[in-house]
Amino acid sequence: MPSEVRATIQLTSVRFKRTVLQRPLLLAAAALVAASGPAAAHVKWFAPYIVDASPQPIAATLTNTWFWAGIALVLAFFLVAIAIERRSLGQNVLAAMDRVTAPVALRADDFMRAATAAFFVAIFAVGGVYLTPDLQTPSELVSWAQLAIAAGIFSRRTMPFSAAGIIALWLIALRDYDFFHLLDYLALGVGVAGYLLLAFLDDQRWREKRFAVLFWGVAIALMWSSLEKFAYPEWFYPLVEEKPFLTFGLPRDVFIPMAGVAEFTLGFGLIWSPLVRRLSAISLLVIFTTAVYPFGRIDLIGHAMIMAALVLIAVDPVRKDAAQATTAPLPALRTRRMVTVPAALSLALVAVASGYWGLHAAFYGIEANATLRNTSTHSDSAEHPHGPGSAKAVQPATHSH
Repeated sequence: MPSEVRATIQLTSVRFKRTVLQRPLLLAAAALVAASGPAAAHVKWFAPYIVDASPQPIAATLTNTWFWAGIALVLAFFLVAIAIERRSLGQNVLAAMDRVTAPVALRADDFMRAATAAFFVAIFAVGGVYLTPDLQTPSELVSWAQLAIAAGIFSRRTMPFSAAGIIALWLIALRDYDFFHLLDYLALGVGVAGYLLLAFLDDQRWREKRFAVLFWGVAIALMWSSLEKFAYPEWFYPLVEEKPFLTFGLPRDVFIPMAGVAEFTLGFGLIWSPLVRRLSAISLLVIFTTAVYPFGRIDLIGHAMIMAALVLIAVDPVRKDAAQATTAPLPALRTRRMVTVPAALSLALVAVASGYWGLHAAFYGIEANATLRNTSTHSDSAEHPHGPGSAKAVQPATHSH
């Protein structure tokens, strides 16, 4: 066979392999983003909810065809990404990402500190909330405390005080809100506070863990909050009725479980291999950014800390050279990671779901209080017809403000 023909065949084969690997990855990623979309907006900020109501049985999710369809898409996304990652194509993609994101990576700490300070200034300006839009308080002292947290971030010497302030505000919120409700914000709060504390330290062994603590906090927060879509799908019905375009034309009961799967699994992806976590972070950034248009500045402010952390995960300032991280031949390592994806994802689902349903049962009982009580972060208006006082809203709040 002539050398020119042989070279052409080899080049065609390489292009074919790349196409076969890339298309499923792109299709799966696009499907995940479309499935979640603007539904990533935190439902407690915009619609009535009942924290102590009995959640939908987990069996209802496990027998839902669309839940498993979402899981299948996720596994395709992860497996193809891992297959690409250890090939030259994957390394070239990571190297290109490194070049594009290098300016932010070199100033990762400055970026995170500025974003954190900006968030607390915004929360101070909004006023009347603990750390997040749905935790309302009439205390002006709380608002000023959050401005003090922002000021403390500008100096390394005072960052530990800001970290302590974040945890203190979460604890103070327990006076007005149930512990189970506040679990929505515990992982993120600990992650940000842990980052600030570790960034203050001079001991490099501890300081280098600051981004890992932040990233784990964000991942756990997303996985935990996603379970609302399985436990309380009815909470999302008012949003879908107000803004039907959110479902991209899908039936409501198809869209909500698939959106839950997308949010949970992309959160899981943030703690996986370099290409998976960076693609997951980019996908989530697209989701949260598109949610700002239909839900406005409250959604932007509420998700600002998560979005800042996602930028850093996409930048990946802690990524090490693959050659330093492996002691096994590349094909063996790739196979091991591909085999462990379904097991690790299953374990994460079991652990987080068991914690959610188990803790709810522990605090409120197996047959939880299902009386018609709700709270909402917006008042009755033409823009929000499902707010308190509307015909579709139900009775007073579960707690006082």
